Parts: sequence; C-alpha cells; structure tokens
Amino acid sequence: MADTKSSPIMFKGHPLRRKDNIIYYGSMADKYIILLQVHDTSNLDDLSLATKVSVQLQLTAPDLKSRDRVVRKSEKGSLYAAMDLSAVWLDRALANT
Repeated sequence: MADTKSSPIMFKGHPLRRKDNIIYYGSMADKYIILLQVHDTSNLDDLSLATKVSVQLQLTAPDLKSRDRVVRKSEKGSLYAAMDLSAVWLDRALANT
C-alpha cells in the first residue's frame, strides 16, 4: 500500500492539499498558488456537497501581507466549478512567470 503522506493528490499536474475546509492547489515553490475555501455545504443522501466556494489566486511571497498576496478572486457554486477555474488561473499565471 502506498504512503499517501509522501505523495500528494495531483490535479492537472499540480498538487492538492486539504486542511478542514481549505484546499491549497499548487506548489509553494512556485510564484503562485490557489486557495479554495468552502463556505457552505448541502447534504445529498450521505454526501456533503460544497455549494459556496471562494477561489483566490495568491502570490507565495512570504514577505507580503495576506491581503496583498491576493491577485484574483471569485466565488463559485460548486467545488467542480471552483477547481475548473483554479486550473485555468494557475496555469495562466505560471505561464506568465
């Protein structure tokens, strides 16, 4: 059985990390990262679905204040829509560096 701690989940070539209701998409070694925060969920049978997700494209520079790191932000009605937007934003931002 593979150790999941050593290899992160990948989505479209970038790592995904989750802590409670916050998902980090991308690598801190890159110039940009995406922060997704699930604000609201609804239940479908035994499954909890995200119904309000904020998406932020952020700089990873440690010397900036947290509000100065945000480059772009949006809000989506599902995790799928948020991840789709995140992949486009991150790929475009990293391509321009």
